[in-house]
Amino acid sequence: MENYEKYKELIITYAKSNFKKMFREPNGFLKYKYIVPGSVYSDCLWDWDSWLTNLALRKIAYGSEIEEYEKGCILNFLENLDNKKRMPIYIQPDVRYPDFKSAENQNVHKPCLSLHALFVCEQNGSFEWLRESFRKLEEYIEFYFENCHHETNLFFWLNDNAIGVDNDPCTFYRPDRSSASVYLNCMMYKELCAIATIAEKLGYMDKEAFYRNEAKKLKLAIREHMWDEKNGFYYSTDINLLPINPSSELHSGCPRHWNCIIQKIDVWSGFMAMWAGIASPEQAERMVRENYKNPKTFSANYGIRTLSKLEKMYKIIKSGNPSCWLGPIWGISNYMVFEGLYNYGYFTEAKELAEKTVALFGKDIEKNGCFHEYYDPDTGEGVNNPGFQNWNLLVINMMEMSEGI
Repeated sequence: MENYEKYKELIITYAKSNFKKMFREPNGFLKYKYIVPGSVYSDCLWDWDSWLTNLALRKIAYGSEIEEYEKGCILNFLENLDNKKRMPIYIQPDVRYPDFKSAENQNVHKPCLSLHALFVCEQNGSFEWLRESFRKLEEYIEFYFENCHHETNLFFWLNDNAIGVDNDPCTFYRPDRSSASVYLNCMMYKELCAIATIAEKLGYMDKEAFYRNEAKKLKLAIREHMWDEKNGFYYSTDINLLPINPSSELHSGCPRHWNCIIQKIDVWSGFMAMWAGIASPEQAERMVRENYKNPKTFSANYGIRTLSKLEKMYKIIKSGNPSCWLGPIWGISNYMVFEGLYNYGYFTEAKELAEKTVALFGKDIEKNGCFHEYYDPDTGEGVNNPGFQNWNLLVINMMEMSEGI
C-alpha cells in the first residue's frame, strides 16, 4: 500500500494525542478510575470495550499512565456484582445497565472479564491485587453456568439486548434463550482458559483444573455443533426446540435425535473460531479459502463485512440502539479476524487485512480528523459516531504484528 507509512504516522500521532481523553476519574457507582470508548459513550464503562481498548492503549501509554485505569475497569465491575451473581454490561456514574431490580431475564457482562484481568495482571507483573476479588470473578462465571448453559454444553444469550454485536440476525428479534451464539461461545472458551490461568497463578490448583476441563468440554461442543462441513465455516446454533413427547403418535416413530440446529447465516463472528484457537488447521484452511477470500460474501475493500453481502439482511445504515452490524466494517471485527489469521500462520492474508485497516483509519483521520464507529465496506466512509476511539486503536497492534512478518 503506497500510502501505508503516511497513514501509519497519522494514526499513531492521533492516538498519542487523544488516548488520555478516554480516562475517567472515580464518580458515583464507579469507585475506581476507568476507561471509556469515546464519542457518545463519554462516561460509560463498557464490558468488552474496556478490555479491547486496554489491549491497544498498552501500545501507546506508559504503565504508570494507565495502570490504575486498567485495574479500575476490573474492580468497578466486580464492585457492582449483585447477590445473584449478575454483573452489569455497562456502568455510568448514576446508571447500571441492566437494572436487574426491574428486569430479571437480562444478559450480563460478556465473558471477557477474566481475559481483561489476566491481561492487566501480566502487564503489571502481579496477580496479588486480584486475590481478594477472585471469588467474585468465579461467581460471575457461575451465573453463566447456572442460567445460560445448554445440554449441548454450549452457552446461550438470555435475550437479544446488549449482546455486543447488536443486530446479529442469529440473535436479534429471536425468542429469549434460543441463541447459542458462536461469538458468545468462542468468548467463553477464552474466558475459561483465562480464569484457569489466574487460578494457577494464585495457587488455586483445583480451580485451575476445573476451569481447564470446562474449557476443553466447551471446545469440543463448539466443534461438534457449530462447524458446518458443507460451507466450511462456523455458525451460531438454534436451541429453541420443543421437548420430545414420547406419547405423541405423530412423532413417536422417529423422534428427533438432535438437540440444536445450525443457523447457516454468514456472520463475521464465525471467524472467531480461529481467534479463539478452536478451529482445526484443516477447518481454518477452508475458512480462509472459501469464506475469508470470497468478495461475494465477506471480503471487501476495507476489511471484512460483518454480514455476508449475499445475506438478505445485509444493510449499511447509520443507526444507534442497535448499532448496525449487518455488513459495515468495524475495527474490532477486522482485528479479531486478523488475529485469527495471524495465529494460524496465514501471514500474507493477515498483512493484507492490516493494510486495509490502516487505509480505512488513515483516510478517516486525513479527511475528518477522527475515527468513526463503523464504516462502509466498499468506500471506507465513516457511517456513524465520529470521535469514537475504543477498539479502533487496535489497528496499532495490527501494524506492529504485521510488520514483524
